[in-house]
Amino acid sequence: MSLQETETSIKSVAEKAGGAIVGVGRRWGLGSGVVISPRRVLTNAHNLRGEETTVVFADGRSEAGRVAGVDVDADLAVVTVEGETPEALDWAEGEASLGDAVFALANPGGRGLRVTHGFVSSTQRSFRGPRGRRITGSIEHSAPLVRGSSGGPIVDDSGRVLGINTNRLGEGFYLAVPADATLKERVDALGRGESPSKPRLGVGLASAPVARKLRRAVGLPEAEGLLVRVVEEDGAADRAGIKEGDLITHAGGRALTDGDELYEVLDAAGSELSLKILRGAEQQDVTVRFAAEEGS
Repeated sequence: MSLQETETSIKSVAEKAGGAIVGVGRRWGLGSGVVISPRRVLTNAHNLRGEETTVVFADGRSEAGRVAGVDVDADLAVVTVEGETPEALDWAEGEASLGDAVFALANPGGRGLRVTHGFVSSTQRSFRGPRGRRITGSIEHSAPLVRGSSGGPIVDDSGRVLGINTNRLGEGFYLAVPADATLKERVDALGRGESPSKPRLGVGLASAPVARKLRRAVGLPEAEGLLVRVVEEDGAADRAGIKEGDLITHAGGRALTDGDELYEVLDAAGSELSLKILRGAEQQDVTVRFAAEEGS
């Protein structure tokens, strides 16, 4: 694509799609979003702080927004806004593939439309969501994004949505959740107020290799497991007596060597989960019980 063609395409995309790109939040919740249907905005879950936010439209108008549904593990949320919304963008019929030209759109916190150009550099990438669960199938692209661009879309040269920007990589690359049938189903459910529910331990963990090094450093025997670095106050783990420095070696009878194994066990857990932990050199059996509100 020549420089002149790129210039023409950027202006065309801004004209076709710019009106549907919104700013989400102010200050700590700085982000972007896209109108997906009347009075509905799609954004990243990590852009939100609580159940309410501010949505700023391309014309500078601000409206109160309220969370309809949120999927923190997938880093997605649908916000209901008051007042009229611009026409929603169409979604691309096919999936983005390696080498495709893409345009990234954002309106960071309502500070004005940004449109940048790049190419799909990889597909089927994975990354960790806000709670550490692995998000797979992402689109890696090279369109530059400023801070506060997450939640905005990448589109094709017709302004159709190819994905939702969610994660910044090093060296100038970015990841977007593809706008495929799975995403559409998730977004439709969130718009209906159906937030997914999964049990949470309420801990921050270090990986098995880090755990081995730390145990070795303080003279404890090496062991496979996940080291508890942070315990959420009054979370399920806290109520079960799990403490910072404990090593979780088994969950639901399964030996743990990485975080993904723990998430798989949690996804299959019911109202409680049995754990084996090492506290120093002492092994203990712990039963964690989940409250209903901890499934989000």
